[in-house]
Amino acid sequence: MNRILFFASLVLLLSGCNKQDFIKIDGKYPGNTGDYLYLSRIDVDQAVFIDSVKIKGSGNFSVRFNYHQPAFYNIGFNNSEFVTLIAYPADRISVTFKGDKLQDNYTVDGSPESEDIRLLDIKLNETLATLDSLQKEYQDISSLENFETMQPVLEEAYLTVIKDQRMHNIAFILDNLRSFASIKALYQRIDESTYVLYQPRDAQYLKLVSDTLGALYPNSKQVISLATNLDNELSQIYLESITNASKEIEPVVLDANLPDVNGKKIKLSDLRGTNYVLLSFWSAQSKDCITNNIQMKTFYTRYHREGFEIYQVNIDADEKLWKSSVKFDELPWISVKEEDPSQPATVRRFNVTKVPANYLFDKNGEIIGKDLFGRSLQIKLSQLFD
Repeated sequence: MNRILFFASLVLLLSGCNKQDFIKIDGKYPGNTGDYLYLSRIDVDQAVFIDSVKIKGSGNFSVRFNYHQPAFYNIGFNNSEFVTLIAYPADRISVTFKGDKLQDNYTVDGSPESEDIRLLDIKLNETLATLDSLQKEYQDISSLENFETMQPVLEEAYLTVIKDQRMHNIAFILDNLRSFASIKALYQRIDESTYVLYQPRDAQYLKLVSDTLGALYPNSKQVISLATNLDNELSQIYLESITNASKEIEPVVLDANLPDVNGKKIKLSDLRGTNYVLLSFWSAQSKDCITNNIQMKTFYTRYHREGFEIYQVNIDADEKLWKSSVKFDELPWISVKEEDPSQPATVRRFNVTKVPANYLFDKNGEIIGKDLFGRSLQIKLSQLFD
């Protein structure tokens, strides 16, 4: 018997707790009685219908529902005539509308964050009204003689209003990081294409809100969406920074301008236009390079008159060894040398890590082959000339 009583008491206790978790929104509307207000929960980018409530003869209305997370709600007559509230489980919110048009004049009790949303909307509406006034003034003076004098003044005033709105939202966010109303401050817009927080660096405030609310409400759809949006924003900022940085970097020109055995500088790009050019890197101390030179002499003899040229860069520190090797081996092509073998600029420009190495350029200066030696080079030259 005692067990039965204990079990019954426990059931009543648990059911009582569940009832206490429901959210209640009531209020008063002074307009036509008998109309219906519609309540929807905003799940990130879609409205989920919750309930409709009839406005009684006294103008009162009341609705109750359950939801396990804090969330945004719209209550109103349609998709354009509504107000936004923030409700937590077990909240008791009272909304009093003081005019026929809901957004124009209302108050909220029992939900400080809903009141914050109301104040954010009021501030933004004041900003938009000021901007509209400045735009009208701009249009009115566009045909006047003193337009050039007034134009920068109005443009500066317009930007100042936008900057003031941005600073207002930033201050709100920093003061209300634990509030869902900070999400509203993040996503307010000046127009369809311009957020109030329009600077790329404003992503830091998105991160602050995302991190704070993520720790408090990790399962909230709004908070999860916020974190996803943060990742997308940071990726976009990174991509833009890389793009901008690449525009500022001077393009690497794959060219060389080095002295030959007589000290005369010869430019690689001057050989293009009528010749296929083999840019070759070598060392007089490398047996592989010397063997490769012997093979290339055969190819050079066969194809030079048909438009084949070799521009060979020596990387040795010993200049006398280089010159004597060119003379002894009777190398018939253009032989040049890195001016500073300890800082070989051409080697680095062409990313040469070992010798022998080469690049084959077509007549337009485009690379059409890399590291072609022996039979591979012979086949390529035969394709080009035979």
